[in-house]
Amino acid sequence: MVQIKRSELLTSLQKDSFAFKSQVFLFFGERFLCKEAADLVQDKLLEQQPGAVHGVDGDVEDSGQTLARLMSFSLLPGRQLYRVSHSRIFHSKTVVSEIWTKATQSFQAGRPGPALRHLQAMTQAVDLKIDGPAPLSEITQQEWKKIFTFDKPGERLTWADDLLSESQDIPKVNKTNLIDRYIEAFDKGLPDGNILLLTAETVDKRQRLFTYIKKNGTVVDCSVASGANAAAQNEQKTVLKEMMQKTLLEFEKKIDPRAVEIFFNRVGFHPVAVVTETEKLAHFVGDRPVITCNDLETMVARNREDALYELTDAFSKRQTGRTLSILSRLLEQGFHGLAILATMRNFLRKQLIYRSMQMRPSPAWRRGMNAKEFQSHYLPDLKAQGEWKELLQGHPYALFMSFTKASEYSCAGLKRWLSMLLDAEFRLKGSPLPAQLVLEELFVSMLKGSPKFS
Repeated sequence: MVQIKRSELLTSLQKDSFAFKSQVFLFFGERFLCKEAADLVQDKLLEQQPGAVHGVDGDVEDSGQTLARLMSFSLLPGRQLYRVSHSRIFHSKTVVSEIWTKATQSFQAGRPGPALRHLQAMTQAVDLKIDGPAPLSEITQQEWKKIFTFDKPGERLTWADDLLSESQDIPKVNKTNLIDRYIEAFDKGLPDGNILLLTAETVDKRQRLFTYIKKNGTVVDCSVASGANAAAQNEQKTVLKEMMQKTLLEFEKKIDPRAVEIFFNRVGFHPVAVVTETEKLAHFVGDRPVITCNDLETMVARNREDALYELTDAFSKRQTGRTLSILSRLLEQGFHGLAILATMRNFLRKQLIYRSMQMRPSPAWRRGMNAKEFQSHYLPDLKAQGEWKELLQGHPYALFMSFTKASEYSCAGLKRWLSMLLDAEFRLKGSPLPAQLVLEELFVSMLKGSPKFS
């Protein structure tokens, strides 16, 4: 019937022409924005005709049971809204690499809960049975590519194995048969007053159920461009400014324009954090009508990704005191020790790869290479070889700084550090020692001695 962007939703809700004859709504894209959009539609539907909302958690949903409830006539009066949050029915093999990326980013940011949710979604999308203490690590390179359709990551996957092994089983369904049943039910027609609201963070737009709802229901696109290019950054800032202004309006507050840019640089593109941090600022200023830069400095800390970057930055500069101070702060903020190790492992692995590239006869790396020469000649020649494409993306100057730092190390020394990380991981898992003690001993051991080792 209709597909619209989230930015068009409020205007559409105010028009009589909006497709409220639809009994199936799908909201896909950024998790928090999907929730907000679904809330607007839910409120509008219940405003037109009161009823009840039946919430379903898509992370543990039995989709067959949801369909059975949706097709049943209710004894309750009014509209019956069946709202499935974070539905996985639109997942397929074509989106598992995207889900894996979200899982690793969540874990490295110290958020094991969301990381587990993405891992479960990934394994469910390919109908992978979780069995044994190391379900992902035990998969060979060839089997991984066949199952997930992308290359197996080079880093250790013990963190993912641990999360999956400790989690509860999720319902297994024959997805192909289930999609047929959903489409058949929609064609037959839902009971009057029964309405399905689906939110999904990741969808395969080529899947039959998605294309069916797009044609016969209402789809709201809540996705936001990702990446660091100017267009993506502008779109992200537009969304965040909208959410900030909406929150400030509820508190009848304003913010100093100079503080806005600082705010976004600190929080990043995290819609939930934008709302909660804005609310925190509004409560902090009390009766004052304007939030100032000083208020921001006092109340808004750098986000978790920034904190992890601070750790690797202090480590790379061999600032032992600062490294231990940041480590202590991360642990106090609830970061898991294994997440900190995963961040360090990824950092050292990249340094090892960059250093190994520098040891090639062509293109030739030399100490003292400037940024212009790196960007104009060395980097294009390196990319032309077609290897490690994902590690050669990003801003050229940032890559130049990473290559410069890597040139200070030897491959043998970086391998030794990675081995020390592995030993620390085993101690975190099998030793009664506090995580802080294990990690502090690790960093002190790694940072002692000369920065250039063999």
